[in-house]
Amino acid sequence: MDDVGDVPAPAPAPATPVPAAASAAAPPQAVVEALRAAGCVFAEEEAVLLVAAARGPEDLLDRVRKRAEGLPLEQVVGWAAFGGLRIAVEPGVFVPRRRSELLAAEAVARARAVPGRVPLVVDLCCGAGALGAVVAAACEVELYAADVDAAAVACARRNLGEGVQVLQGDLFDALPVSLRGRVDVLVANVPYVPTEEIPLLPVEARVHEPRVALDGGADGLEVLARVARAAPAWLVPGGALLVETSDRQAAAALEVLRAAGLTPRLSEDEDLGATVVVGVRST
Repeated sequence: MDDVGDVPAPAPAPATPVPAAASAAAPPQAVVEALRAAGCVFAEEEAVLLVAAARGPEDLLDRVRKRAEGLPLEQVVGWAAFGGLRIAVEPGVFVPRRRSELLAAEAVARARAVPGRVPLVVDLCCGAGALGAVVAAACEVELYAADVDAAAVACARRNLGEGVQVLQGDLFDALPVSLRGRVDVLVANVPYVPTEEIPLLPVEARVHEPRVALDGGADGLEVLARVARAAPAWLVPGGALLVETSDRQAAAALEVLRAAGLTPRLSEDEDLGATVVVGVRST
């Protein structure tokens, strides 16, 4: 969880498609040089976005300062590009990673495969609501989203719009009990960084994102295990739990799903550097 997403300006709600890149005047060289001096590898591209987001010279200086101090670019400009959408991101909220587009794609595929009715989808540990937004943009669904973090819930409500229930609480505690046994697709981007590796993360994540969105416990799989154990009671027969993890945790994650009574499989995308484990409830 060490990338900081795609280079992304304020997003309306709900999440909207990312427009085709507009030709922009070259940003002031001073902005580029300040970003480069701060260690920003894509200084020119970031400068274009910061200039576009700024509401005037003083606001631009403030945004450049924040970025130079390590604030994630997406939090500085107010949105992240994810799955073809602009996802609103506020300071202090976990920034959706491009690698999680595999998780979104798997969720879309599972939702589209539900025959004869509108699928019920739950985006657990939803953060800013990026996964749910992509699924809802791709197909008709009944969507619920939940997160333990109040700032994330506020962001997700902005991205998902009034037609989606976005709830605050610890995992399944946030959900209405009426959903038990009815969920077709349970997508959960749980935290999976081992606790001892948190200090090794880039400053963007380590300092500016909530620890609850990163820390997966001693082995990185503690939250995944909690979700997997409870998932069968919430899924319909044939319903699926989809969870992102790292490639080095994949084998252990598959065993966690198997131990919970789910039939597991692995999905990987080398281009995205993404690993997803899928667990299906038996019919």
